[in-house]
Amino acid sequence: MMRSESLSQTEPDHGHRARAMPYNEDGRLPFESEFLAQLGDRVREMRAQHGLSRRELARRASMSERYVAQIEAGKGNVSIVRLLRIALVFRGE
Repeated sequence: MMRSESLSQTEPDHGHRARAMPYNEDGRLPFESEFLAQLGDRVREMRAQHGLSRRELARRASMSERYVAQIEAGKGNVSIVRLLRIALVFRGE
């Protein structure tokens, strides 16, 4: 027979209280902003290495040029599917 337990019975209390997360002015955690900035830098570098304009990368990845610009600027949330599209362009598929 299984018995139901509340979280307070299953999780040990170490006397720690949850702290508020330090969000930036853009509503992101600092490490999220840093990640997006690094991702944008890498996309820009790869685009330059492949000799592509933003417009051409956008066309090949089936997205708007503005969206590519936002990615490169480290702004907006980037979906994994859109990252896959960009990666496939760089891979030549």
